[in-house]
Amino acid sequence: MRVGCVCHVTGIANGGCSSLRRVFHVLTLTYVQPLDVVDQTRPAHLEWIAREVETGRLILAGRMESQQGGVLITGDISTEDAEDLIATDPYQLAGLVSYERVGFNAGFRAPGL
Repeated sequence: MRVGCVCHVTGIANGGCSSLRRVFHVLTLTYVQPLDVVDQTRPAHLEWIAREVETGRLILAGRMESQQGGVLITGDISTEDAEDLIATDPYQLAGLVSYERVGFNAGFRAPGL
């Protein structure tokens, strides 16, 4: 059985899901270099996060308790925009992390999201 999608802008059923459909994403990054090496690029990474939070593409970000990586939660964006976020992270550009992306439709949301 094929399940269709409803456009989040028009409310019209489109019969299939496009990769341009907007969803929230959990981006998990894992350090592939020692923490002291990662921390050398941390200021640029934090500036990048601040810019992305300002634009609304990121809504939450932080280092894992384990200090072995971080978690970023995107706003309601396309998969392509999420992949662009990953590609422009200074940690990614420096080869310091590996990323995993999980998209979800956020059927239940707190007010304001």
